[in-house]
Order: sequence, then C-alpha cells, then structure tokens
Amino acid sequence: MLDSKPLLDKTDFPTIKRRKLAILQVNLGYLCNLSCVHCHVNAGPKRTELMSKTVIDQVLDFAAKADVKTIDLTGGAPEMNPHFHYMVEQTSKLGIEIIDRCNLTILEEAGYEDLAAFLAHHNVNIVASLPCYQEDNVDKQRGNGVFQSSIKALKRLNTLGYGQPKTGLNLDLVFNPQGINLPPAQESLENSYKVHLKQYDVVFDRLYTIANMPIQRFGSTLMSKGLFEQYMALLVNSYNPDTLDNVMCRDTISIDWQGYLYDCDFNQMLDLPIADKTEKLHISDLADMDLAGLPIATRQHCYGCTAGQGSSCGGALS
Repeated sequence: MLDSKPLLDKTDFPTIKRRKLAILQVNLGYLCNLSCVHCHVNAGPKRTELMSKTVIDQVLDFAAKADVKTIDLTGGAPEMNPHFHYMVEQTSKLGIEIIDRCNLTILEEAGYEDLAAFLAHHNVNIVASLPCYQEDNVDKQRGNGVFQSSIKALKRLNTLGYGQPKTGLNLDLVFNPQGINLPPAQESLENSYKVHLKQYDVVFDRLYTIANMPIQRFGSTLMSKGLFEQYMALLVNSYNPDTLDNVMCRDTISIDWQGYLYDCDFNQMLDLPIADKTEKLHISDLADMDLAGLPIATRQHCYGCTAGQGSSCGGALS
C-alpha cells in the first residue's frame, strides 16, 4: 500500500487548542466484515488488532472520573470486538451516552442476529454508514450486496423503534462522497435520502455528510490513481475558517485499541500522538491531567475537516 503520510507532514494549517473534554472516541479494533474503498482506517476481515478487556476497563475508569458525556464506539466494526457487549453494558451503568458507529451489515451477519435488540435495550445511539441511497454506488464503495444488506438492517432497526418518533432511539446515517469530491449541502442531501429510502419503508433521524480523508486506504487509492495532489489542493483551496471553532478535536480524544491517545481518529491512523507530543500518552496516564488548553496536532489532512461546509463525525460544521 502506498503511504501518504510523508506528503501530509508539513502544514500551514492554523494552530488550534483543546477545550474541556466531553467525548471519548474509542476504537475497539480494526477488524471489520467489510473493506470499504473510502475507509481511512484500512479496516477489514484480516485485521487482528482488538482492544482488550483490561484497556476497556481503563477507559471506563477514566470516563467515570473525568465526567465524560459521551463514549463514541468505532472501529473497524466495533461490534466484532469480543468485549463489545461488556463495554456497552458498563458504559450504560455509568449513565454516559453511547454512540455505536455501525456499518449496518454486521447486524445481518451470522452470530450477530441479536445485536440490534441489544443496542435498543441499552438505548445506544446508532450512527450508520450508508454512503449513498443508490444501490450501485453503495456496492461500488463497499462491496457487492452491501446495499441490500444495509436496507435489511435498517428495517430491523426501524422495527425496534430506531428512527421512529418519541422512542428516544436515534438512528443517523453517514454519507461519504465518491472520488475527489466534497460532500454536497447536508440538509438538502438529507431530504433526498429520506425521499429515496421511503420507497424501502426505511426512516431515520439525521444525515451526516463526511468528507473522505486522504489517509490509509483512501489515501493509497488516490496516490495509485495520481489524484492525491489534486484532492489535497481541493481541500486546501476550499478551507472555510468558519468551521474551525467546531472541529471535533476541540472536545474529543481518540483512543486506539491499545489505549493510546490522539487528538482525533484521523491522527490515530497517522500515528500522531495527542498534543503533538514526542511520546504517546496512554489512557492510564490521564488520571489527573487537564487537557484543556493543550495544542492539537495538525497536519495537511486537517483541511479535510474544514473544507467547504466542514466535516466531522457529527457531520457538517457550518
């Protein structure tokens, strides 16, 4: 795989600092049942990195002491971690909001048939990847049959109350562009999604538009096609300063499967330690540390979060 990291090292991106910590984004491992073209993690069925129960307990201990508001579970497919149920159950006991970043198809895999009901029982917010409402586009990005499997999973979730009024079970979808394009306007695209998915009797709450990051699998694809510099120029030239105050790294830390800390999930994939430190910090080191005011490690890929309407794990920023 071609490595885009050296091309991202130098940057003129503005200096930014942390605010009070509110969200822990916990990567439970890089194992996944899919190998999506736009994946910035390079996740897939052959990955073996999985967070241990020991590290999970360290994360939970810190979350309880630090008054964290949200634990955001990601991967890979986070549900494939053998301790996923334990993580959700213990987080729920702490009264902390839980987000599961779900690829939908995992809900239809053998051995995971009860997963959707488990998520509903613990009132887990689901943020589900569906990079387009058209079958051929989804299968092109994520693999043959993924769209139909995703629709089955969405119907299963709807039956349990997800995306339905007054249930409190939030179901949000995620759009990723194809090729070297920025996402279109989030609100209008959400309306289009709702119209098109209605033909499948599928409903959801919100749509998040997220730009593709030029790192790992997507970065390698850009390089192999000779499009890396063109895409980076698009991101830099589309910089929107109005998004800078809302980037997710200001109140979120990313934790890798071993428990090491990063300013965001993208920096995790580039092995850039939190606050641009020379040595990695571990979740077990954070007991009495105040992160507010620390600098955030930035490189050229950060323009991906601030291009156009902006982009974060919670969708558009402006």
